[in-house]
Amino acid sequence: MKKNITWVIGIVIALAVIICAASSFYVVQEDEYACTVRFSKIIDTKDEAGLYMKVPFIDSIRVFPKATMLYDITPSEVLTSDKQNMTVDCYVLWKIDDPLLFYQTLGNTASAEQRLDALTYNALKTLMGTLAQADIINDEDADQRNDIYEGLTDNVETLALSYGIDVVDIRIKRFDLPESNENAVYDRMISEREQMAAAYSADGSYEAALIRNDVDRQVNILISDAEAEAAQLEAEGEAEYMRMLAEAYDTPERREFYEFILALEALEAALSGENKTVVLGPDSPLAQLLLGQ
Repeated sequence: MKKNITWVIGIVIALAVIICAASSFYVVQEDEYACTVRFSKIIDTKDEAGLYMKVPFIDSIRVFPKATMLYDITPSEVLTSDKQNMTVDCYVLWKIDDPLLFYQTLGNTASAEQRLDALTYNALKTLMGTLAQADIINDEDADQRNDIYEGLTDNVETLALSYGIDVVDIRIKRFDLPESNENAVYDRMISEREQMAAAYSADGSYEAALIRNDVDRQVNILISDAEAEAAQLEAEGEAEYMRMLAEAYDTPERREFYEFILALEALEAALSGENKTVVLGPDSPLAQLLLGQ
């Protein structure tokens, strides 16, 4: 009987040792913080992966994620500086920077997201209150939107540090307009595009006028040069003609021969064709030529 009791006690002690040994070790993963909690206080934090020891039955382990997390904030309405309502839909990229402070102030990620929701909404409301609706709905200047993102991130990050949270980035996914404001905004955008189109059209007309004026000027110069060259050639031809006439009438014999040639050419032109009649006086050189006198 005593032997059986001894065996039972031995087995119980062995089981107790095994349980104590098993509860004395814990494993930390690569993407997490492991905090050792003793009497509701964190006494140690491990942020490197590995196998660690703790006091069994006294210490407990709280695990917090180390990776960057995304929290999609519920769309909320804000008021711009020109008293226009807008609905903002955004998200926050955040991570735990100080596990001890995070545990003391918030305790879990659900509470952290609620706090980030409130901080982001308040920062958005303050920031949008300094901007007009026309400054927000602007597709021409991307730098201005980046400034909005950076200012919003800086404001929320400064407040979140007191909770052990590092705000990596805040991005606005969409700005929605209330239905009452949509038509007015669309009309303004259409008017801006029409003004841009009119400006481009005016610039194009101005450039076209310059090109046409330049072409007309070049055409006039070419025509003027051509007319001057033609007049010069005509004058040179007239001069050559007069020179030839002067040379032909230089002596009485040449003048008489030239007039005879002209008379023959006139006679040839008059007798071309059929049934031609020529009336010549008896003293005409042509008549004397034809009569053989």
